[in-house]
Amino acid sequence: MSFHDAVVPAYLQMLNSLIGLLTKAEAHCAAKKIDPAVLLGSRLFPDMLPLSKQIQLASDFAAKGCARLTHSEVPSMPDTEKTFEELKQRLARTIDYVKSFKPEQFEGADTKDVTFPAGPDRTMTLKGQQFFSAVSLPNFYFHATTAHGIMRHSGVEIGKRDFLGVN
Repeated sequence: MSFHDAVVPAYLQMLNSLIGLLTKAEAHCAAKKIDPAVLLGSRLFPDMLPLSKQIQLASDFAAKGCARLTHSEVPSMPDTEKTFEELKQRLARTIDYVKSFKPEQFEGADTKDVTFPAGPDRTMTLKGQQFFSAVSLPNFYFHATTAHGIMRHSGVEIGKRDFLGVN
């Protein structure tokens, strides 16, 4: 399996499933007459980030992960989304961006150095494989899973199959 085939499909599956989850959450709000801003601002615990930020961070880890692994310019996406539609558009833009990477851009990326921010005033350097499997992918799944958990905890009727994007 090529490194491209290990990286890109993993991000795409979950980015697409997040669009489906947001679509169900939006329908839930309409059916239950819940202000969408309430769900988008919901958290699992007071010190955790809200649903909208979980989606933004999942988007960032996918886009920036691909960029860093291929030594491409790291995209900047301001976190301005305030509606389900805006978040779904952000995910769609991220999907298009991730799809734009070609297999040859990932050739040798698993053994190349990847330098990334590791806090407000420090960076860290890992080999591409280690960066992907120990930093980028776990953080991506953490925020996607937390988004799912917030929606489920808020009463949106979703389950594991929705999370996996196979419903």
